[in-house]
Amino acid sequence: MHCINLTDEEKKRLYEVASLAIEQGLISGERRIIDLSGYSDTLCQPAATFVTVLKQGELRGCIGVLEAIHSLVQDVSHNAFSAAFEDPRFTALKPDEWPLCALHISVLTQPQLLPVTSEQDLAGKLKVGEDGLILSWRGRRATFLPSVWEQLPNPEDFIGQLKRKAGLDREFWDKDMKAEIYQTTYI
Repeated sequence: MHCINLTDEEKKRLYEVASLAIEQGLISGERRIIDLSGYSDTLCQPAATFVTVLKQGELRGCIGVLEAIHSLVQDVSHNAFSAAFEDPRFTALKPDEWPLCALHISVLTQPQLLPVTSEQDLAGKLKVGEDGLILSWRGRRATFLPSVWEQLPNPEDFIGQLKRKAGLDREFWDKDMKAEIYQTTYI
């Protein structure tokens, strides 16, 4: 698994793209159309991203995708708008909230299947602070970005809370549980 190598200038451009997507949403309520001709090849390659909006350090929205379908710059723009206005856990961001907000962008590596035989096996294989985790079981699926380790540094708690997010009991485990890991470039 390799993360996309981004220059400082490319990271700055992605942050600007995310900010502009939200600002246009606040003004017009519409998504920004991205013309790729003004961006580097790196920013035009397909990538999966998550954009997190924090208001005074508290989660205000987080939306992303796990598979690289759109260009990096388009994915960031789309997810920034969605995190600010379409996260079902929150009301749409209001103009007076925007100055109190910060953005975090996570560019994901391709998820890799992590063969495990039990929850204990999974806990032992996870790299705390580095691995994002996707758990899937019979149509239920949830992920935690690597940044979630800051709130849940214990692997058992990390896995247990992720199972709850997927709508499963914290103690549940089944031989058909699928675990995938990924890393992120964090902007």
